[in-house]
Amino acid sequence: MRTAQTESLTRQKLLDAAQELMMTKGYTATSVDEVCTAAGLTKGSFFHYFDGKEDLGRVVAQRFYEGMRERFQSAPFRQKQDPLDRVIGYVDFLIAHSRNPMVAKGCLLGTFVQELSETHPKIRSVCAACFEDQVAFLMQEIEAAKAKYLPRARWSARSLAEHLVAVVQGAIILAKSKRDRNVIEESLEHYKEYLNRVFDR
Repeated sequence: MRTAQTESLTRQKLLDAAQELMMTKGYTATSVDEVCTAAGLTKGSFFHYFDGKEDLGRVVAQRFYEGMRERFQSAPFRQKQDPLDRVIGYVDFLIAHSRNPMVAKGCLLGTFVQELSETHPKIRSVCAACFEDQVAFLMQEIEAAKAKYLPRARWSARSLAEHLVAVVQGAIILAKSKRDRNVIEESLEHYKEYLNRVFDR
């Protein structure tokens, strides 16, 4: 009889294998058989936890974002008192993260959206919700900075937050095409310079 801990470890193995394969090959090119082989488990184990490949992809996307979200929740910039310092600290945190060799594999959410937005609405919906959560967090910080420093400015905090997400995702694509993750850092440095100009720093 399986214990809850054993079941949790089995599911974890499947998710770890799926995330690694889908980050490397994409969703379409990754088969359930490959996930099971990489995890060292049977298809029976797979279907005990997931209804099918799309269900797996949806959970992998959620899990990928939650891991990223946890890293941001504990990041040093969260302790800064000034909202603009927190926004700039957020960008600096992204810059530091871009130096991690794992970043060369890209963003799973961005990869999924590009590959599946027209064919897998459930996965697209999960990715959209994850991006929106990221925008909402940043938008709140930018709104606070705007209220403090530029209360009469006509631009919206949402547009500036979405701009950062667009910069990151676009930079990741360009970095992958050039096989040069330095592109991400350079793009974020440009965004930070733009941010400083917007707030007249």
